[in-house]
Amino acid sequence: MEQLLEMVSNIGIRDIIDMTIVAFVFYKLYMLIRDTRAEQLIKGLLILLVATKLSEWSKLFVVNYILNKTITVGFIALLIVFQPELRKALEHLGRSRLLLTKNIVEIAHEDLDSRIKEISDAVASLSRQKIGALIILERETGISEVIETGNSIEGKISSSLLINIFIPNTPLHDGAVIIRKDKIMAAGCFLPLSENPNLSKKLGTRHRAALGITETSDALAIVVSEETGGISVAMAGKLSRFLDIDTLKTIIKEAFSPEKQNKLMNLKWRHKND
Repeated sequence: MEQLLEMVSNIGIRDIIDMTIVAFVFYKLYMLIRDTRAEQLIKGLLILLVATKLSEWSKLFVVNYILNKTITVGFIALLIVFQPELRKALEHLGRSRLLLTKNIVEIAHEDLDSRIKEISDAVASLSRQKIGALIILERETGISEVIETGNSIEGKISSSLLINIFIPNTPLHDGAVIIRKDKIMAAGCFLPLSENPNLSKKLGTRHRAALGITETSDALAIVVSEETGGISVAMAGKLSRFLDIDTLKTIIKEAFSPEKQNKLMNLKWRHKND
């Protein structure tokens, strides 16, 4: 008890700052891997480390030798297995407010309301007609590699153009539309599907593709269900479903308005079934 009190009494301001920084870093890392396959791998690694220590204390030399060699090789393997998560973490760091680029600032100072109106009008019409749609709004992370998979359009954003792209039985109907700033860059684009094992089996390909692109970038994805006409929004690997048009407008505006970024991050993103 005396040793504990002595340790506490010796803690200074620098120690508190040091521990706070470490705790914050671990918290942010946990938030990045939460609900991903990396979370399960981390749990497995912790179990392996505990088993190694127990074998050492129990003097099980052969078991300890095997576990030690496994951990040595395992750390190298982790760099390969966690490649998507490491990329995501670095992209998250690159999108820090300290490194805010002009992309989001430009959109905030231009006529954002008219673009939101064109997009929301198109989504409302598609929803009423139960026409499936997938619209991706690029933000800070460039997704040119996705744009290149589709058909180049580079046209001004308009509700009529968006509606026509998703008319059933047309060549571009099943792909995604990518919007960058004030232009529809491409249509019929292919997106990576989400690898989240916890997703509902009822989610269709469009919803999984919307989650997939938001897991690897900071893009905002809008989905219209072909079965129900329901409107969904995916962002940061989270899906919010059964939205009305007013809520959709609010989410888009907050996503592209720098002064409202904190409010956006506090929105409740939820998983629901059709």
